[in-house]
Amino acid sequence: MMIQYVCKHCGQHLGSIDDRMFSEEELGLHSLTPSEREGIITYEQNGDKTVQVICEYCQEALELHPELLLISNPLQ
Repeated sequence: MMIQYVCKHCGQHLGSIDDRMFSEEELGLHSLTPSEREGIITYEQNGDKTVQVICEYCQEALELHPELLLISNPLQ
């Protein structure tokens, strides 16, 4: 199964890895609380996972303009 990393703001696909090669501990996913997991990880019917992260472009935009966080979809 694959883990897809996607920017939660702009939707850009950032990469993917085979989850059989790495444990959740190695990926840092084990440290998420159940509510964080629910908000960040989506489980697909085929067994793949999609993890929502922030790309460098969106991170920089949010650092320069933190008021964008007040908008529900600031960078889409």
